[in-house]
Amino acid sequence: MKQIILITLFLFSLTSASAEEQQKFSPEKFQADLEQFITQEAGLTADEAAKFFPLYREMQSKQRVIYKQMKELGKNKPADEKACRKAVEKRDELELEQKRICQSYHQKFFNVLSASKVYDVIKAENRFHRKAIRHWEQHKKK
Repeated sequence: MKQIILITLFLFSLTSASAEEQQKFSPEKFQADLEQFITQEAGLTADEAAKFFPLYREMQSKQRVIYKQMKELGKNKPADEKACRKAVEKRDELELEQKRICQSYHQKFFNVLSASKVYDVIKAENRFHRKAIRHWEQHKKK
């Protein structure tokens, strides 16, 4: 009987440890934390946040498409010089497209926020990502 209890407890601990591992990163929580941080740091009102974040999420969605293309492009080094050159040029074009997306959405942000708040949003987003990277690196070392 003791063995059954010990085995059950052992399996339960493995299951909960596995669940914790799987829940380490939640895109939904990350997004919610990001939006809360931006709202606080940029001093957005509830009305401003309600108008701003749908545009912001739309921008992120378009950027994700480009990030995925860049990731695919970087998976394998091309076999010859011509293909390497083509890959670098494609990456450059994708990076420029990223900037064009940012630029066009910054213009849209100006329609719902003051320029100083757009500036504060950009700075807050950068601070949040730096903090998230530091946090991830600290947990990675453990």
